[in-house]
Amino acid sequence: MENVRRDVELLTQAAETLRAMAHPVRLCILRGLMQQGPCNVSKMQSCLGLPQSTVSQHLAKLRAAGLVAGERQATEIIYRIKNPAAARVMAALLQNDA
Repeated sequence: MENVRRDVELLTQAAETLRAMAHPVRLCILRGLMQQGPCNVSKMQSCLGLPQSTVSQHLAKLRAAGLVAGERQATEIIYRIKNPAAARVMAALLQNDA
């Protein structure tokens, strides 16, 4: 019975990770962080062609889910992928992305 509870907890956590990732803009942000490395909101905004507020809202959801982390460098916050599971999911999704 304990194994079942642990499995349910792990699967619930996996579902939460996928739910946080399940938006085209958030997937694009994660893809950019995977392919180009850490960057700030301004660079993401120019790459995505979206308003800074939109990018910031999506980053907030990714941060709240523990998928990305931001580190302040002077006046900027540099974001990177924090969650290894999210990185593995993105790597699997990007296998066919050439």
